[in-house]
Amino acid sequence: MPAAPATFDFKWQDEKDAKKQWETFTKFGSSTATEMTGKNFDKWLKDAGIIDGKTVTTTVTGIAFSKVAGPKKRTNFAETKQVLVNVASEKAQKTKKDVQEELDEIIEKLSKLEAPTVNSAAKANTGGVYSRLTDHTKYTGAHKERFDAEGKGKGKAGREESKDTTGYVGAYKNAGTYDKAHKP
Repeated sequence: MPAAPATFDFKWQDEKDAKKQWETFTKFGSSTATEMTGKNFDKWLKDAGIIDGKTVTTTVTGIAFSKVAGPKKRTNFAETKQVLVNVASEKAQKTKKDVQEELDEIIEKLSKLEAPTVNSAAKANTGGVYSRLTDHTKYTGAHKERFDAEGKGKGKAGREESKDTTGYVGAYKNAGTYDKAHKP
């Protein structure tokens, strides 16, 4: 017969504040969500600094979460507390501390959080490929004709061939000299 699961004390500063914070992370990315997903759980722990890549990884949290969530892949507040116990248990195995002690550390870090952090939007990279594409000296062949000697683009004149209606072939060197030679 399996042993009864141990009960752990959640030392939240205020249980209502903890539940509000849990709801905030539950709704992150989906304003109508009522249960925590594994992705949001990882976000919660990453923002709190619990997932460090060494003792607690996203693999550890994913396994702990799926053990509790099962096929529904979502947890309510009480189930999320059990996931936190599972994470603390895994961390305790690596740090050789007591599970309750690890759980207290996790709860302390979570209680310091206010809201999910949102990273700023990606900024355009001016190095790398962009600098190569805007460097006129790198263009060769017919494409180099798009720029003048200073590297300024010629616009439409650099992209399209203009029609020559002078009556001379392109390589003829004495174009425009007929009228001078044959004055009446």
